[in-house]
Amino acid sequence: MSPDIIATYFIIVLLVIGSFFVLVAGIGLLKLNDPMTRLHAPTKAATLGIGAYLLAAMVNSFLTGTGSLHELLIMAFIFVTAPVSANFMAKANIHRRDCLPHPPELPDGDTWATLNVPEEDREIEETSPNA
Repeated sequence: MSPDIIATYFIIVLLVIGSFFVLVAGIGLLKLNDPMTRLHAPTKAATLGIGAYLLAAMVNSFLTGTGSLHELLIMAFIFVTAPVSANFMAKANIHRRDCLPHPPELPDGDTWATLNVPEEDREIEETSPNA
């Protein structure tokens, strides 16, 4: 077997792996019930799927002789931004109290770091009609 044929098979395997993870992410996004569990599907599985697609594109570019490392930059950007955006969305769900079950109460009257609200803001929340 020549290196070109082996690289082609490697590209095919990467595309199949990427397709599997993107399909799992799509199904998870549609089938999971609440926002906190639905959050994991696109941030975990889709990130791995896109990473496999980009790795396949990079191998293909080197196979055709026009080597490109732009895919590494894209992959690094996605791997850094997906967890950060998932963290922000999870914190928003905690603040809105959309997550079930609610976070447990902590001992000694402490609060979760994301729920530390100044006293003046607590008064506004208690008097607002949306609370």
